[in-house]
Amino acid sequence: MAGKVYDCMKKIGDVIIENKDFLTDLDREIGDADHGVNMARGFHAVEEKVPADLTDIGAFLKKTGMTLLSTVGGASGPLYGTAYMEAGKVAAGKETITADEFNEMLLAAIAGIQKRGKAVRGEKTMLDALIPAQETYAAKVAEGAGIVDALDAACEKAHEGIEFTKTIRATKGRASYLGDRSIGHQDPGATSATLTLEAIRDYLKSNS
Repeated sequence: MAGKVYDCMKKIGDVIIENKDFLTDLDREIGDADHGVNMARGFHAVEEKVPADLTDIGAFLKKTGMTLLSTVGGASGPLYGTAYMEAGKVAAGKETITADEFNEMLLAAIAGIQKRGKAVRGEKTMLDALIPAQETYAAKVAEGAGIVDALDAACEKAHEGIEFTKTIRATKGRASYLGDRSIGHQDPGATSATLTLEAIRDYLKSNS
């Protein structure tokens, strides 16, 4: 995985950039109409600034997180930046990642998001996709599934999380200003988080 971590991150960036307008349209309904634009800018910067030859996965993720933190505007920069940096701590010094270690990285990323955003599950945020995805991933790995199969199940659960965000009232961020009018709209952060998991799965599936 060491030599492929840059390519995997580029896959994530490509998917985010391809969905820039979609994410921005989602954010237009309940936010500042900038989620897709900001995330795309951040991943363009990652491609330009993060060395492709870094073999330490932890160092790579730390640099990615710092880049997103400094280039992605709004709340997404601190949240995604923190997520990648916290995941990087788990992967520090590693050149390969096991299925169990990836679970630990997901847990660390989620904990970082919760601490930084002072959010919990059920508040119409990216956590409504990430937490059930992580729980499902961990359960599948415990049953003996490999990382790709576990991610398949996790991505399905993340999509259910997106659908769940449509049914609840936002209580965090700009969307919370809308009150009950936020019901019926899917959360942009939950969507970009799900796209990220799918990009990782698809990259690993095509390079396994």
